[in-house]
Amino acid sequence: MSRAKVEIKLFGKWSFDDVEVRDPGLKRYICLKPVFLPHTGGRHEHKHFGKAEVPIVERLINKIMRPGKNMGKKALAMNIVKQAFEIIYLENGENPMQVLVRALENAAPREETTRIVYGGIVYHQAVDISPMRRLDLA
Repeated sequence: MSRAKVEIKLFGKWSFDDVEVRDPGLKRYICLKPVFLPHTGGRHEHKHFGKAEVPIVERLINKIMRPGKNMGKKALAMNIVKQAFEIIYLENGENPMQVLVRALENAAPREETTRIVYGGIVYHQAVDISPMRRLDLA
């Protein structure tokens, strides 16, 4: 008996195949591993750079669950992202995953400032940001 290859789509609608990351610095940290439902259950928590293995849609969902009204309500956050993806698809006709990746590439800062104290005087010095922090800030 032959088994047909099943294409895994996010929420059963959007494919991961045609999504590309143009920024070479962020390519290692934007995980586009195909999943039906973006819910890893914190398996990445104790691994060094474990966040890089979490699907990017799940990282967006986790950012929506901020302290306050939406704290800990992952199903609600998933529905919010799913509805937002449907609106993006209806507006543009593009894959919402590609729109999300492009938005992250455009919003990720390349530099930030740090404080340097020298003789009681505080100077602000521009420094480069690591790719993981760029994604976290975006």
